[in-house]
Amino acid sequence: MSALSGHVLVLNQDYRALSVCSVERAVVLLFLHKVELVHARADRTLRSARAEHPWPSIVRLKAYVHVPYKRIMLSRKNILRRDAHRCQYCGSHDRLTLDHVLPKSRGGKDTWENLVAACVPCNNRKGNRTPAEAEMPLKRKPFRPSHVMFIRDYIGRLDDQWKPYLFLA
Repeated sequence: MSALSGHVLVLNQDYRALSVCSVERAVVLLFLHKVELVHARADRTLRSARAEHPWPSIVRLKAYVHVPYKRIMLSRKNILRRDAHRCQYCGSHDRLTLDHVLPKSRGGKDTWENLVAACVPCNNRKGNRTPAEAEMPLKRKPFRPSHVMFIRDYIGRLDDQWKPYLFLA
């Protein structure tokens, strides 16, 4: 494990969450004057032979980076991640597959709003019907996730200092 292990939230110049990087990458960006330190961890510091530096938690780019509309790619892995690896009919974690809420044979498309994680038994029981017809209500309505949601889920436990920037405060 690296001595500089951890994650740092990277904000664009307008303070919008952009991405997450390693502490090592954040330190390099700080020394190159590409970012400024927004928040440092109080419980850790970086030491060199001659100086002590704050341990970055949040950094902000000095120059604005135009990022085209951030869209999470529709994929099996991302559907399962959005649904927390749980069947959206019974809540099971076992033998997950994808289910079309409105079946493809009835005009259902491959979209965020029409795909959910489902265990094989629930998927087979629902068959070529809608959840209402099969009397199998969804635990949660499917939706298109935001990149902020994926940052949160990728990291796991969030530093409390990050929450205002991820609109979770």
